[in-house]
Amino acid sequence: MNLIPTILSLGGLAGIIATVVWILVRGNNNRVTKLFVFCVASVMIWLISQLLKLFSVNTEQFWISFVVGNIGISMFAPSWLMFAAEYSDYRQYLRKPCRALPMISVIFFTCVITNPVHHNYYTTFEYRNVVCGRLYYLSQIVYYLLIFAGICLMFIKHSQSNRRMTSQSMLIAIAIAVPLCINTLSVVKIIDTEIELTPLFFAFSVVMILIAISRFGLLNVNRIAINDTIDSIDSAVIVFDADDIMTYKNKYAETLISLETGATLDELIAAVKEKTGTELSKSTSACELSYEGAYYNIRQNFCTNKKGERIASIIIVTNVSEYYELLDAEKKLSLEQERNRIAQEIHDSAGHTFTMISSLSRIISADLAGRNIPDETAGYVREIDGLSRSGVTQLRCSINNLRSDEFMTSVTRAINTVTSAVRGVDIDVCTQGEEDDSFAFCIKTVYDNTRETITNSMRYSGADRIDIIVKFRPDTLELYIFDNGRGCPVISENNGLRGIRERTEALGGTVKFSSVEGEGFTTVIKIPKQTSATAE
Repeated sequence: MNLIPTILSLGGLAGIIATVVWILVRGNNNRVTKLFVFCVASVMIWLISQLLKLFSVNTEQFWISFVVGNIGISMFAPSWLMFAAEYSDYRQYLRKPCRALPMISVIFFTCVITNPVHHNYYTTFEYRNVVCGRLYYLSQIVYYLLIFAGICLMFIKHSQSNRRMTSQSMLIAIAIAVPLCINTLSVVKIIDTEIELTPLFFAFSVVMILIAISRFGLLNVNRIAINDTIDSIDSAVIVFDADDIMTYKNKYAETLISLETGATLDELIAAVKEKTGTELSKSTSACELSYEGAYYNIRQNFCTNKKGERIASIIIVTNVSEYYELLDAEKKLSLEQERNRIAQEIHDSAGHTFTMISSLSRIISADLAGRNIPDETAGYVREIDGLSRSGVTQLRCSINNLRSDEFMTSVTRAINTVTSAVRGVDIDVCTQGEEDDSFAFCIKTVYDNTRETITNSMRYSGADRIDIIVKFRPDTLELYIFDNGRGCPVISENNGLRGIRERTEALGGTVKFSSVEGEGFTTVIKIPKQTSATAE
């Protein structure tokens, strides 16, 4: 028969305990919160008395359950009014009445425990037979007035701050009105049960009151805000206690490590070593390490008590890859600026010198044209002109190398970089087929070979036109370079031509030089594509 009342009482008691724990964990450490906890505790005592009443088997046990219940009853109403006054900011106006409120609890509780002497609180008190007296009804009237006064203060606060009824004030009214109505019906015996329903309804009412007022200062907003902020930052925050047991980690830390709360610091150190190869120690205060292309800064802070004893350590892991990228970009920018400065100086000095030598040699050639001078001397003058023009070409290519490496992104761009640096010779480039990334391995070789071939044409052949054909075949790159210079009957592979051959053959390719005197010079280069096996 006591099963349902017991379950209801235990359910209400569990709700009250959960509310108290929640407030202690999440609540502010201020007077408002303390008074609210006191109200909740009084209801909890009231509920405990109902459990004692259910399991009482004689008058003495029954009397003890009533005494315990009256402790909660006498505590609730005064503490509720004190809480309402504090919460509503009317405590300064009700300072003296609030000081007297605990005396009301003491007076009525004294009346209860002295009832066996005067019988005015309970005129009849027997096991399962209790008749209330005048002091009981007087206490109920006083308690009702105190609770009603607290409700009025709450309504005044909400009406002044919002100028209208709010959902919070309505919830507070319902939360208090319902258990009061139940208590009234129980007092006049309209509701007659084995246990009092009033404390049970108050148990659920305090939860509703908590919901209604929590957003107005009962919660520890600072703690909630700090927790939410730590969870949202892009740094891992991990806390270890004095025994090196992990007690907390934020959401970002969960993306970096798979260790659960409760793991040890040694396990974290082992996990870091396994992933990064970096060995940390428990005393490490700061270090940097890299993992999967990213860089991380690790800092460990120690918390101590007043005696200087370590009570916790906080490890903060921050992704600093962005700073490394900025540093690398700054280095590249500085290097690029220095290259441009050197390139400009070379262009202004050596480039001007080569151009003047070429111009003077042409003037000398024109002046000697009508004179009877040895062919050998005229040849020397022409060689000077060729050397100076090839020097200008090589100089411009070198300047391009200094200023940017962008031309090394494709074979076509590398060849165009060489030809755009040539002056005084018409160069036509014809491209056949489509270039793709599979030809990237030979970009530097094609660039060097093209530059060397054009330089030789300008230096020795006296050509004024060069034709270049580039063929991108499925399995081969073919490069044809023709000039219309003097040509030569015998080809001697000195440093320039030998370098072309060596670079090409190093990639498994072939080179063919051919020339007929008076019909120019031809260079044919064929480089096979590299398969994955060849590349290895």
